[in-house]
Amino acid sequence: MKVLMINGSPRKEGNTHIALKEMEKIFREEGMETEILHIGDQDIRGCIACSFCKKNGKCVFDDAVNKAAVKFAECDGLVAASPVYYASANGTLISFLDRLFYSTSFDKTMKVGASVAVARRGGLSSTFDQLNKYFTISGMPVASSQYWNSVHGAAPGEAAQDEEGLQIMRVLARNMTFLIKSIALGKEKYGIPQKEAFCRTNFIR
Repeated sequence: MKVLMINGSPRKEGNTHIALKEMEKIFREEGMETEILHIGDQDIRGCIACSFCKKNGKCVFDDAVNKAAVKFAECDGLVAASPVYYASANGTLISFLDRLFYSTSFDKTMKVGASVAVARRGGLSSTFDQLNKYFTISGMPVASSQYWNSVHGAAPGEAAQDEEGLQIMRVLARNMTFLIKSIALGKEKYGIPQKEAFCRTNFIR
């Protein structure tokens, strides 16, 4: 079983990285395979609504998104982590996630998602909510912790001093592992929930 972790911070080993590494320790203790992709310092542009992916099964921009798509298809859980910019996630990460979720046609149902927000002080819960929307539109159960999935730290390395935040990350990783393993057992016995034909309605005809 594998968890793919996306680091949206431009600082490869900054506070967002510290939060993810705390989760990674638990995942490995629980026998989960992990991979951290650092995309926050890459030149990733937003979706241009060209529909290339609908015909070709991948994004027209052949960058980190298409590389991550293969890993996303194979993983059992996805963690999206971001520093807070103006009470929202890093724009690079949002462009990445917009294109990753839109350009991939494989069934994401029952892959487990978790979001992590890191900030000096405020904007954590709004960023947390923003990132969770990618999971809840895709049939992905969302892993929770003992508090909202957030860690505090301003200067690089300060997150290591946030004892509660790091505990939240550890609990989150354990809960996510439990969900992934439980879903795997459920699939063996019950399969996945029955699908219905998508009923798409438009407000303007």
